[in-house]
Amino acid sequence: MEGLHTGLAILSDGAILLFEYTGVGVIIFSGVLGIIGCVRRDPMTRLRLAKGMALGLEFKLGSEILRTVVVREFTEILLVGAIILLRAALTLLIHWEIKNEEQAAEEKPGKL
Repeated sequence: MEGLHTGLAILSDGAILLFEYTGVGVIIFSGVLGIIGCVRRDPMTRLRLAKGMALGLEFKLGSEILRTVVVREFTEILLVGAIILLRAALTLLIHWEIKNEEQAAEEKPGKL
C-alpha cells in the first residue's frame, strides 16, 4: 500500500511541476508578445495578453488542484485552498476583462 502512495506522490509531483512550468511559460510568452504588441501599437494587444494570462493561470490552477492530492496536514489544505481561491478570482477577473475587450472590439470594427 505504501508503494501505491509513493507512486501517486511521484506522479502528482511530476504533473504539478509540468503544469507550473507550462503556466509560467505561457505567461512569459504572452507577456513578451504583449510588449511587442504595445510597441507596435496593436489595438488587440490587451485582448491577446489577457487571453494568454488566463491560459497561464489555468495551468497554475490545475497544479494547485493536483497539490491537494499530496497534502498531509490541515494547515497545508488551508494554504492550498487560499491559493486556489486567489487564482480562481484572478482568472474570473481576467475573463471579465476579455469579455469587455471583445465587446469593445465588436463595437469598433474599423479599429482592428
